[in-house]
Amino acid sequence: MFDKLKEVEARFDAIQNELMDPNVVSDMQQYTKLMKETKQLTPIVEKYREYTAAQKTLDEAKEMLAAGGLDKEFKEMLEEEIDGAKKTIDACAEELKILLLPHDPNDDKNVIMEIRGGAGGEEAALFAAELTRMYMMYAESKRWKFEILSANETELGGYKEISFMIEGEGAYSRLKYESGGHRVQRVPETESQGRIHTSAVTVAVLPEAEEVEIDINPADLQIDTYRSGGAGGQHVNKTESAIRITHIPTGTVVECQDERSQHKNKEKAMKILRSRIYDKMMQEQHQEIADARKSQIGSGDRSERIRTYNYPQSRVSDHRIGLTIYKLEQFLNGDMDEVIDALITADRAEKLKVSEEDGE
Repeated sequence: MFDKLKEVEARFDAIQNELMDPNVVSDMQQYTKLMKETKQLTPIVEKYREYTAAQKTLDEAKEMLAAGGLDKEFKEMLEEEIDGAKKTIDACAEELKILLLPHDPNDDKNVIMEIRGGAGGEEAALFAAELTRMYMMYAESKRWKFEILSANETELGGYKEISFMIEGEGAYSRLKYESGGHRVQRVPETESQGRIHTSAVTVAVLPEAEEVEIDINPADLQIDTYRSGGAGGQHVNKTESAIRITHIPTGTVVECQDERSQHKNKEKAMKILRSRIYDKMMQEQHQEIADARKSQIGSGDRSERIRTYNYPQSRVSDHRIGLTIYKLEQFLNGDMDEVIDALITADRAEKLKVSEEDGE
Protein backbone atom coordinates (compact mmCIF):
# COMPACT_ATOMS: atom_id res chain seq x y z
CA MET A 1 0.00 0.00 0.00
CA PHE A 2 2.75 2.45 0.91
CA ASP A 3 4.62 1.97 -2.36
CA LYS A 4 1.40 2.91 -4.14
CA LEU A 5 0.97 5.96 -1.88
CA LYS A 6 4.49 7.16 -2.71
CA GLU A 7 3.65 6.83 -6.41
CA VAL A 8 0.42 8.80 -5.92
CA GLU A 9 2.31 11.59 -4.07
CA ALA A 10 4.98 11.71 -6.81
CA ARG A 11 2.28 11.96 -9.48
CA PHE A 12 0.52 14.71 -7.50
CA ASP A 13 3.76 16.74 -7.25
CA ALA A 14 4.43 16.23 -10.97
CA ILE A 15 0.96 17.58 -11.82
CA GLN A 16 1.54 20.66 -9.65
CA ASN A 17 4.71 21.40 -11.66
CA GLU A 18 2.86 20.86 -14.96
CA LEU A 19 0.11 23.27 -13.87
CA MET A 20 2.72 26.03 -13.57
CA ASP A 21 3.74 25.57 -17.20
CA PRO A 22 2.25 28.41 -19.34
CA ASN A 23 1.82 25.98 -22.27
CA VAL A 24 -0.37 23.72 -20.14
CA VAL A 25 -2.38 26.65 -18.74
CA SER A 26 -3.13 27.88 -22.28
CA ASP A 27 -4.30 24.39 -23.38
CA MET A 28 -7.77 24.28 -21.82
CA GLN A 29 -8.34 20.56 -22.52
CA GLN A 30 -5.03 19.52 -20.93
CA TYR A 31 -5.47 21.98 -18.03
CA THR A 32 -9.00 20.68 -17.26
CA LYS A 33 -7.78 17.07 -17.39
CA LEU A 34 -4.94 17.78 -14.93
CA MET A 35 -7.21 19.74 -12.58
CA LYS A 36 -9.64 16.80 -12.55
CA GLU A 37 -6.80 14.40 -11.69
CA THR A 38 -5.58 16.79 -8.97
CA LYS A 39 -9.05 16.80 -7.43
CA GLN A 40 -9.06 12.98 -7.29
CA LEU A 41 -5.54 12.70 -5.83
CA THR A 42 -5.75 15.55 -3.27
CA PRO A 43 -7.66 13.67 -0.50
CA ILE A 44 -5.27 10.69 -0.81
CA VAL A 45 -2.14 12.87 -0.68
CA GLU A 46 -3.46 14.96 2.24
CA LYS A 47 -4.29 11.84 4.25
CA TYR A 48 -0.93 10.23 3.39
CA ARG A 49 0.93 13.38 4.52
CA GLU A 50 -1.08 13.38 7.76
CA TYR A 51 -0.03 9.73 8.21
CA THR A 52 3.70 10.44 7.57
CA ALA A 53 3.65 13.48 9.89
CA ALA A 54 2.16 11.34 12.67
CA GLN A 55 4.75 8.62 11.99
CA LYS A 56 7.56 11.19 12.26
CA THR A 57 6.12 12.51 15.53
CA LEU A 58 5.94 8.94 16.88
CA ASP A 59 9.55 8.12 15.90
CA GLU A 60 10.95 11.34 17.39
CA ALA A 61 9.01 10.94 20.66
CA LYS A 62 10.13 7.31 21.00
CA GLU A 63 13.76 8.31 20.35
CA MET A 64 13.65 11.01 23.04
CA LEU A 65 12.02 8.64 25.49
CA ALA A 66 14.63 5.95 24.82
CA ALA A 67 17.46 8.44 25.45
CA GLY A 68 16.32 8.71 29.08
CA GLY A 69 17.24 11.38 31.63
CA LEU A 70 13.84 13.09 31.40
CA ASP A 71 11.81 14.61 34.21
CA LYS A 72 8.42 13.08 35.02
CA GLU A 73 6.34 15.86 33.43
CA PHE A 74 8.22 15.79 30.10
CA LYS A 75 8.13 11.98 30.04
CA GLU A 76 4.33 12.02 30.51
CA MET A 77 3.99 14.58 27.71
CA LEU A 78 5.99 12.34 25.34
CA GLU A 79 3.89 9.31 26.27
CA GLU A 80 0.70 11.27 25.46
CA GLU A 81 2.26 12.34 22.15
CA ILE A 82 3.09 8.71 21.33
CA ASP A 83 -0.44 7.59 22.19
CA GLY A 84 -2.00 10.36 20.03
CA ALA A 85 0.32 9.65 17.11
CA LYS A 86 -0.51 5.91 17.19
CA LYS A 87 -4.26 6.69 17.08
CA THR A 88 -3.75 9.08 14.14
CA ILE A 89 -1.65 6.49 12.28
CA ASP A 90 -4.29 3.76 12.74
CA ALA A 91 -7.15 6.06 11.69
CA CYS A 92 -5.23 7.35 8.64
CA ALA A 93 -4.30 3.81 7.57
CA GLU A 94 -7.97 2.76 7.57
CA GLU A 95 -9.04 5.86 5.63
CA LEU A 96 -6.22 5.37 3.11
CA LYS A 97 -7.42 1.82 2.39
CA ILE A 98 -10.80 3.26 1.40
CA LEU A 99 -9.29 6.18 -0.56
CA LEU A 100 -7.14 3.76 -2.57
CA LEU A 101 -10.11 1.67 -3.70
CA PRO A 102 -10.49 1.79 -7.50
CA HIS A 103 -12.26 4.96 -8.61
CA ASP A 104 -15.39 4.48 -10.71
CA PRO A 105 -14.62 6.51 -13.86
CA ASN A 106 -18.33 7.31 -14.22
CA ASP A 107 -18.72 8.86 -10.75
CA ASP A 108 -18.17 12.42 -11.98
CA LYS A 109 -20.62 12.10 -14.88
CA ASN A 110 -24.12 13.45 -15.27
CA VAL A 111 -26.86 10.82 -15.33
CA ILE A 112 -29.79 9.87 -17.50
CA MET A 113 -32.47 8.13 -15.46
CA GLU A 114 -35.26 6.07 -16.98
CA ILE A 115 -38.33 5.06 -14.97
CA ARG A 116 -40.88 2.56 -16.29
CA GLY A 117 -44.16 1.51 -14.75
CA GLY A 118 -44.27 -2.26 -14.17
CA ALA A 119 -46.91 -4.42 -12.49
CA GLY A 120 -49.87 -2.36 -11.28
CA GLY A 121 -51.02 -0.48 -14.38
CA GLU A 122 -52.17 3.09 -13.66
CA GLU A 123 -51.09 2.84 -10.01
CA ALA A 124 -47.54 1.95 -11.12
CA ALA A 125 -47.59 4.86 -13.59
CA LEU A 126 -48.62 7.26 -10.78
CA PHE A 127 -45.83 5.93 -8.59
CA ALA A 128 -43.36 6.46 -11.48
CA ALA A 129 -44.45 10.13 -11.45
CA GLU A 130 -43.88 10.33 -7.67
CA LEU A 131 -40.38 8.85 -7.99
CA THR A 132 -39.64 11.36 -10.77
CA ARG A 133 -40.68 14.18 -8.43
CA MET A 134 -38.54 12.66 -5.64
CA TYR A 135 -35.43 12.64 -7.85
CA MET A 136 -36.21 16.16 -9.07
CA MET A 137 -36.41 17.42 -5.45
CA TYR A 138 -33.22 15.55 -4.54
CA ALA A 139 -31.48 17.18 -7.51
CA GLU A 140 -32.72 20.61 -6.34
CA SER A 141 -31.34 19.97 -2.83
CA LYS A 142 -27.91 19.30 -4.41
CA ARG A 143 -28.20 22.30 -6.79
CA TRP A 144 -28.12 19.92 -9.76
CA LYS A 145 -29.94 20.65 -13.02
CA PHE A 146 -32.98 18.50 -13.88
CA GLU A 147 -34.33 18.15 -17.42
CA ILE A 148 -37.02 15.82 -18.81
CA LEU A 149 -35.81 14.23 -22.06
CA SER A 150 -38.79 12.04 -22.97
CA ALA A 151 -42.09 11.12 -21.32
CA ASN A 152 -45.09 8.92 -22.03
CA GLU A 153 -47.80 10.35 -19.78
CA THR A 154 -51.08 8.72 -18.76
CA GLU A 155 -54.46 10.47 -18.46
CA LEU A 156 -54.23 10.58 -14.64
CA GLY A 157 -50.82 12.28 -14.69
CA GLY A 158 -48.66 9.18 -14.25
CA TYR A 159 -45.87 7.97 -16.52
CA LYS A 160 -45.76 4.72 -18.43
CA GLU A 161 -42.13 5.65 -18.93
CA ILE A 162 -40.02 8.76 -18.52
CA SER A 163 -36.37 9.67 -19.19
CA PHE A 164 -34.68 12.66 -17.60
CA MET A 165 -31.19 14.03 -17.19
CA ILE A 166 -29.60 15.21 -13.95
CA GLU A 167 -26.49 17.35 -14.40
CA GLY A 168 -24.18 18.16 -11.51
CA GLU A 169 -20.98 17.27 -9.72
CA GLY A 170 -21.05 13.71 -8.37
CA ALA A 171 -24.57 13.01 -9.70
CA TYR A 172 -23.76 9.47 -10.88
CA SER A 173 -21.68 8.66 -7.77
CA ARG A 174 -24.79 9.09 -5.58
CA LEU A 175 -27.63 8.09 -7.90
CA LYS A 176 -26.11 4.89 -9.35
CA TYR A 177 -27.49 2.92 -6.40
CA GLU A 178 -31.07 3.71 -7.52
CA SER A 179 -30.92 1.20 -10.40
CA GLY A 180 -33.34 -1.69 -9.91
CA GLY A 181 -36.93 -2.52 -8.97
CA HIS A 182 -38.89 -0.16 -6.68
CA ARG A 183 -42.08 -1.51 -5.07
CA VAL A 184 -44.92 0.55 -3.56
CA GLN A 185 -47.54 -0.72 -1.10
CA ARG A 186 -50.54 1.54 -0.54
CA VAL A 187 -54.30 1.98 -0.94
CA PRO A 188 -54.95 3.52 -4.38
CA GLU A 189 -57.41 6.45 -4.53
CA THR A 190 -59.57 4.37 -6.87
CA GLU A 191 -59.81 1.51 -4.32
CA SER A 192 -63.23 1.64 -2.60
CA GLN A 193 -62.61 -1.32 -0.27
CA GLY A 194 -59.49 0.22 1.32
CA ARG A 195 -57.29 -2.70 0.28
CA ILE A 196 -53.52 -2.28 0.01
CA HIS A 197 -52.21 -2.81 -3.51
CA THR A 198 -48.63 -3.58 -4.49
CA SER A 199 -47.23 -2.00 -7.65
CA ALA A 200 -43.74 -1.85 -9.10
CA VAL A 201 -41.57 0.33 -11.31
CA THR A 202 -38.06 -0.14 -12.63
CA VAL A 203 -35.38 2.53 -12.53
CA ALA A 204 -32.33 2.55 -14.79
CA VAL A 205 -29.44 4.92 -14.04
CA LEU A 206 -27.15 5.53 -17.01
CA PRO A 207 -23.95 7.61 -16.92
CA GLU A 208 -24.14 10.27 -19.63
CA ALA A 209 -21.92 9.22 -22.54
CA GLU A 210 -19.92 11.84 -24.38
CA GLU A 211 -19.71 11.68 -28.16
CA VAL A 212 -15.97 10.92 -27.91
CA GLU A 213 -16.70 7.81 -25.80
CA ILE A 214 -19.34 6.32 -28.08
CA ASP A 215 -18.68 6.46 -31.80
CA ILE A 216 -22.02 5.76 -33.47
CA ASN A 217 -21.93 5.20 -37.20
CA PRO A 218 -24.83 7.14 -38.82
CA ALA A 219 -25.26 4.20 -41.22
CA ASP A 220 -26.25 2.06 -38.20
CA LEU A 221 -29.21 4.31 -37.38
CA GLN A 222 -32.76 4.07 -38.64
CA ILE A 223 -34.51 7.40 -37.98
CA ASP A 224 -38.31 7.63 -38.24
CA THR A 225 -40.42 10.75 -37.76
CA TYR A 226 -44.07 10.87 -36.75
CA ARG A 227 -46.65 13.25 -35.31
CA SER A 228 -46.47 13.58 -31.56
CA GLY A 229 -49.48 13.54 -29.25
CA GLY A 230 -49.93 13.71 -25.49
CA ALA A 231 -52.04 11.49 -23.24
CA GLY A 232 -55.54 11.07 -24.60
CA GLY A 233 -54.63 12.91 -27.78
CA GLN A 234 -53.78 16.24 -26.12
CA HIS A 235 -51.18 18.64 -27.57
CA VAL A 236 -51.40 16.99 -31.00
CA ASN A 237 -48.69 18.32 -33.25
CA LYS A 238 -49.58 19.02 -36.88
CA THR A 239 -45.98 18.42 -38.01
CA GLU A 240 -43.91 15.26 -37.77
CA SER A 241 -41.62 16.51 -34.97
CA ALA A 242 -41.50 13.26 -32.94
CA ILE A 243 -38.43 11.10 -33.48
CA ARG A 244 -37.80 7.36 -33.20
CA ILE A 245 -34.16 6.26 -33.52
CA THR A 246 -33.24 2.58 -33.86
CA HIS A 247 -29.60 1.52 -33.44
CA ILE A 248 -29.62 -1.50 -35.75
CA PRO A 249 -26.55 -3.42 -34.37
CA THR A 250 -27.87 -3.45 -30.78
CA GLY A 251 -31.61 -3.15 -31.46
CA THR A 252 -31.78 -0.15 -29.08
CA VAL A 253 -34.84 2.02 -29.76
CA VAL A 254 -35.33 5.55 -28.41
CA GLU A 255 -38.38 7.75 -28.93
CA CYS A 256 -38.65 11.45 -28.14
CA GLN A 257 -41.63 13.72 -28.76
CA ASP A 258 -41.48 16.32 -25.97
CA GLU A 259 -40.20 19.21 -28.05
CA ARG A 260 -42.03 20.96 -30.91
CA SER A 261 -38.77 20.99 -32.86
CA GLN A 262 -37.70 17.82 -34.67
CA HIS A 263 -34.05 18.88 -34.29
CA LYS A 264 -34.37 19.20 -30.48
CA ASN A 265 -36.16 15.84 -30.23
CA LYS A 266 -33.39 14.21 -32.27
CA GLU A 267 -30.72 15.81 -30.05
CA LYS A 268 -32.40 14.50 -26.88
CA ALA A 269 -32.99 11.04 -28.39
CA MET A 270 -29.29 10.79 -29.36
CA LYS A 271 -28.26 11.66 -25.78
CA ILE A 272 -30.39 8.79 -24.46
CA LEU A 273 -29.21 6.42 -27.21
CA ARG A 274 -25.50 7.12 -26.56
CA SER A 275 -25.95 6.58 -22.82
CA ARG A 276 -27.91 3.33 -23.28
CA ILE A 277 -25.25 1.90 -25.62
CA TYR A 278 -22.44 3.06 -23.27
CA ASP A 279 -24.26 1.48 -20.31
CA LYS A 280 -24.67 -1.79 -22.26
CA MET A 281 -20.93 -1.83 -23.03
CA MET A 282 -20.10 -1.18 -19.35
CA GLN A 283 -22.49 -3.94 -18.21
CA GLU A 284 -20.84 -6.42 -20.60
CA GLN A 285 -17.34 -5.42 -19.44
CA HIS A 286 -18.30 -5.93 -15.80
CA GLN A 287 -20.22 -9.16 -16.39
CA GLU A 288 -17.19 -11.43 -16.05
CA ILE A 289 -16.21 -9.86 -12.72
CA ALA A 290 -19.84 -9.82 -11.59
CA ASP A 291 -20.23 -13.53 -12.37
CA ALA A 292 -17.13 -14.36 -10.33
CA ARG A 293 -18.06 -12.25 -7.32
CA LYS A 294 -21.24 -10.20 -7.43
CA SER A 295 -21.67 -7.41 -4.91
CA GLN A 296 -25.37 -6.68 -4.44
CA ILE A 297 -24.61 -3.07 -3.58
CA GLY A 298 -24.61 -0.99 -6.73
CA SER A 299 -24.71 -4.00 -9.03
CA GLY A 300 -27.29 -2.15 -11.13
CA ASP A 301 -29.26 -5.34 -11.82
CA ARG A 302 -32.62 -3.95 -12.95
CA SER A 303 -34.45 -7.22 -12.26
CA GLU A 304 -33.45 -7.00 -8.60
CA ARG A 305 -36.02 -5.56 -6.18
CA ILE A 306 -34.02 -3.01 -4.26
CA ARG A 307 -36.52 -0.97 -2.26
CA THR A 308 -40.08 -0.99 -0.88
CA TYR A 309 -42.15 2.11 -0.08
CA ASN A 310 -44.91 1.20 2.39
CA TYR A 311 -47.46 4.01 2.81
CA PRO A 312 -49.58 2.62 5.69
CA GLN A 313 -46.46 2.27 7.86
CA SER A 314 -44.67 5.36 6.43
CA ARG A 315 -41.76 3.00 5.82
CA VAL A 316 -38.91 2.89 3.30
CA SER A 317 -36.92 -0.38 3.24
CA ASP A 318 -33.75 -0.89 1.24
CA HIS A 319 -33.41 -4.66 0.84
CA ARG A 320 -29.75 -4.70 -0.23
CA ILE A 321 -28.45 -3.48 3.11
CA GLY A 322 -31.41 -4.33 5.36
CA LEU A 323 -32.04 -0.66 6.19
CA THR A 324 -35.52 0.56 7.16
CA ILE A 325 -36.46 4.15 7.94
CA TYR A 326 -39.86 5.49 8.97
CA LYS A 327 -39.66 8.76 7.05
CA LEU A 328 -41.57 8.00 3.85
CA GLU A 329 -42.91 11.53 3.29
CA GLN A 330 -39.50 13.18 3.82
CA PHE A 331 -37.83 10.58 1.59
CA LEU A 332 -40.31 11.16 -1.24
CA ASN A 333 -39.69 14.89 -0.82
CA GLY A 334 -36.05 14.33 -1.78
CA ASP A 335 -34.52 13.79 1.69
CA MET A 336 -32.63 10.69 0.49
CA ASP A 337 -29.11 11.18 1.88
CA GLU A 338 -29.47 8.89 4.92
CA VAL A 339 -30.17 5.88 2.68
CA ILE A 340 -27.71 6.86 -0.08
CA ASP A 341 -24.90 7.43 2.46
CA ALA A 342 -25.59 4.00 3.99
CA LEU A 343 -25.44 2.41 0.51
CA ILE A 344 -22.11 4.12 -0.24
CA THR A 345 -20.67 2.94 3.11
CA ALA A 346 -21.85 -0.65 2.48
CA ASP A 347 -20.46 -0.57 -1.07
CA ARG A 348 -17.05 0.61 0.19
CA ALA A 349 -17.01 -2.05 2.89
CA GLU A 350 -17.76 -4.75 0.29
CA LYS A 351 -15.03 -3.48 -2.05
CA LEU A 352 -12.56 -3.27 0.84
CA LYS A 353 -13.34 -6.87 1.78
CA VAL A 354 -12.81 -8.01 -1.83
CA SER A 355 -9.56 -6.01 -2.03
CA GLU A 356 -8.24 -7.61 1.17
CA GLU A 357 -9.28 -11.10 0.01
CA ASP A 358 -7.43 -10.55 -3.26
CA GLY A 359 -4.37 -9.37 -1.28
CA GLU A 360 -4.22 -6.03 -3.02
